[in-house]
Amino acid sequence: MNMTVLAYVVYLAVSVSLTFWVARTLSSNGRVFLADVLNGNEALADAVNRLLVVGFYLVNLGLVALYLKSADTIENAREIFEALSVKLGVVLLVLGVMHLGNVYVLNKMRRRGITDREQYPPVAPDGRTDTVGWQPPRKPTGV
Repeated sequence: MNMTVLAYVVYLAVSVSLTFWVARTLSSNGRVFLADVLNGNEALADAVNRLLVVGFYLVNLGLVALYLKSADTIENAREIFEALSVKLGVVLLVLGVMHLGNVYVLNKMRRRGITDREQYPPVAPDGRTDTVGWQPPRKPTGV
């Protein structure tokens, strides 16, 4: 087997396996975080989680496919390792940047949700925390 073809096979096997492993890990562990960000809406958290995973696959597998081509001919084992280290390093960096970007955006959403919840506590105008049955005053009509 040609060494260049061997490098392609190893690169595809490792990078696709890494992409699926990272996506599965992020999906299973990120579901709880998404549910918190989305105020406990489990159905919405599952839907957003699936959409994020699909986008993750599309971007990363697209990068893997685009980055497959190599202009250099690989003739020995050292050149295989050198080519694979560069290609896999780029794939891992993109996986990491995408993960950090997702966490950053979701954390911003979560913080905004917490801030919104803290700004409007359920307290009646007279200071009571028991708001059951309390109605806001109505504006007089015809004045």
